[in-house]
Amino acid sequence: QLQLMESGGGLVQPGGSLTLSCAAAGVNVDGYGIGWFRQVPGKEREGVSCISLTDGSIYYANSSKGRFAISRDPTVYTVYLQMSRLKPEDTGIYYCAAAWVRFRPISPITDMCTTSRPGDVISAWGQGVQVTVSS
Repeated sequence: QLQLMESGGGLVQPGGSLTLSCAAAGVNVDGYGIGWFRQVPGKEREGVSCISLTDGSIYYANSSKGRFAISRDPTVYTVYLQMSRLKPEDTGIYYCAAAWVRFRPISPITDMCTTSRPGDVISAWGQGVQVTVSS
């Protein structure tokens, strides 16, 4: 019964920056991983970056490495995705997602963000925010 509320997004020029936020509310929140999946028309949702609220472990997709930074504020169960040096291919709808990771197999954050079947892993979705990178 987790609820995710995300904010941020918007229109930014190539090379610019945006920060997304996702706040989680519910029971046993610190047992979840939180991250973002990006969706482009005609394609499946793909993991961008995820972080564990249990131990802080992090995963970045190859396209995000070196440009994005994910962090958590455990006092308010909020996760931030700082996006820099944005490219047009970063454009899409970014959905905050939660998956139960405590007591799961080793590397659950990697599994969460790389799953080919999000419906089998993700237990809650945010409403999605649009990120558009264009001049």
